[in-house]
Amino acid sequence: MKPAILASSLLLIGIQPALADIKVGGAFRLNYAWKDYDQQNKDENGEWDIELFRLDINGDQGKWFYSAQYRWYQGFEAVHHAYVGYHFDANRNIKVGVTKVPFGLLPVSSHSFWFGGTYYLGMEDDYDTGIVYQQKDGDWLFHAAYFKNAEYQSGDRYDRYSFDLAAVDGERADENGQINLRAERTLHFNGSQLKLGASGQFGRLYRYNSQTDDNRWAAALHAQWDLDSGWQWQLQEAHYKYDTGTDTVELSAFQYPFPVASEADVVSLNVAKKFTVNNDFVDTVTCYNDHTETLASGEGVDNSIQNVTGCLLVKGGLYTYIDWIAGKNMWFAGGDGIGVASPDNDGWHSRLNINIGFYF
Repeated sequence: MKPAILASSLLLIGIQPALADIKVGGAFRLNYAWKDYDQQNKDENGEWDIELFRLDINGDQGKWFYSAQYRWYQGFEAVHHAYVGYHFDANRNIKVGVTKVPFGLLPVSSHSFWFGGTYYLGMEDDYDTGIVYQQKDGDWLFHAAYFKNAEYQSGDRYDRYSFDLAAVDGERADENGQINLRAERTLHFNGSQLKLGASGQFGRLYRYNSQTDDNRWAAALHAQWDLDSGWQWQLQEAHYKYDTGTDTVELSAFQYPFPVASEADVVSLNVAKKFTVNNDFVDTVTCYNDHTETLASGEGVDNSIQNVTGCLLVKGGLYTYIDWIAGKNMWFAGGDGIGVASPDNDGWHSRLNINIGFYF
C-alpha cells in the first residue's frame, strides 16, 4: 500500500500516524585567500572563489532521530556525517553511522574557520563510521564509541572532509577498529562554568601489503572555561602514537595526502571574547586567538606551530570569518606536513583568509 493511501486509511479509522519532523537546510560560502607562500601560483591580490555548497537533513520521529550532511567543494564532494540515533530517555542516546568521534574538547577545540592544529591530525571534528553512546549524569557527560573504519573505508580516497590514514605509492594502511572513551564534568560557580575532561582512543591499522596490524592510540586532558562576561578559554594536551616502526605516517583530506610525525604531543591554548552588538549589520562579534603546537618525537621529525588570530561576525544566518593564519612547518600554511623535518621550509608562513557563509 502506498504511504499516502495508508495514512488516509489510518485517519478514517481514527488512528493518527506519527510523522517525522524533517528539517532541510544547508550553506553557501565564498572564500578569499592571500598567501605569502605558494610562489608558483601566487596572486599578489589574493583570490576569491566559491568554497562550498552543502545540504543538511535533520529530523526525528518519536525517540528516533537522524542527521546527514553532504558537501560540494571546488574539485570534489564528500559526506560530512550521516547517522541515525535513538533516545533511551532525556539523558541517554545512541548513534549509528558516520558520526563525530568523541575525543578532546567538544564540539571543537578552536574558534576559527581554520580550526586548530588538532583538526589536521584527525583529532578535532573527525567523523568515522561506527556507533556512539552518550550519557549525561548530573554534571557528568560520558561517551563510549566503537568505529569500524573511517567515513570512507579505503585510504585510496583523498576526497574527504575528515583527516584519516592515506594510501600512498601503493602502500595502503587503513583504520581497522577503534574504541573511544570520554568523560567530562562541568563545574558551576559565580555565573561561569568550567568543563574538565579526559579522552582516550585505542585502535588498529591494517597494512595490506604485509597483511599485518599495527596499534595506534591517543589520549587527551582538556578544559574549557566559559565566563558570563563572554570570555572563553580552552586548554588541551594530547598525545598520539602510530606504532608502525616508522617516523612518519600519511594522512589525507581535501584531495591531498601529507606526512605527519608518528608520535607527538599536541598542546592547544585558545582564548575568545564574544561581544553583543545587535545593529543592522552585526548581531555578535567573537574575536579569538587559537594556538596549537605539535611537539614531535623520533628521528627525522620537527615541531610544528599553528596560530590563528581572527574574528567571527554573525548577522542572522550570515557568518563571516576573518582569520590571519600563521604557521611554522605546518601543513596548509606553507609546510610539507605536520611534525616532519623540512630543512627548506624552516620559517614562518602566513595567509589572510576571509570566509563569508550564508547558513539556511
